[in-house]
Amino acid sequence: MERCPWCLGSPLYREYHDREWGVPVYEDRRQFEFLVLESAQAGLSWLTILNKRENYRRAYQGFDPETVARYGPGEIVRLLGDPGIVRNRRKIEASIANARAFLRVRDEFGSFAAYLRGFTDGKTLHGGWASPGDVPARTELSDTIAGDLKGRGFSFVGSIIVYSHLQAVGVVNDHLRGCFRYADLRGSRHEADRSCADPREV
Repeated sequence: MERCPWCLGSPLYREYHDREWGVPVYEDRRQFEFLVLESAQAGLSWLTILNKRENYRRAYQGFDPETVARYGPGEIVRLLGDPGIVRNRRKIEASIANARAFLRVRDEFGSFAAYLRGFTDGKTLHGGWASPGDVPARTELSDTIAGDLKGRGFSFVGSIIVYSHLQAVGVVNDHLRGCFRYADLRGSRHEADRSCADPREV
């Protein structure tokens, strides 16, 4: 089977590519997990973060945004002392502030997924790119969402990080046209998600 070239160097990468990347995500914990992990990735490789993913799940108590939103100075010290995650104070503090902002978005829109898909009229955007060099690092859509998130109190959510998040949670299907997952996601039951901005209607 043909796959996107970026995943070929590691079994962990291949598993993530084959099972998760580009699959629509509607559940808030998983949305928040990807948001924290994408923010932690800034300046690092995604494989580095995937290798630390289970450590992050333990350290962030299953990525429950309500729990993380209550973190205070003691939890920051605990996270800074955890060798299993990226021990960057700014990223850790941002993850807590983002949990609080995440909850405000959820309260306003019903879910974080509904908020994101409101920017695409509920549709999944299929890139249909022919080669890795065609895939953008950022787009006008990610610029718009990044600006809106920052206005809502989020940090470490630049346009490149936001676009990576959109790819990860299936708002954008950026598997290459020749990759077996591109057709899977475009033609499978996930295609039905394109017309629904509210996960409660899926």
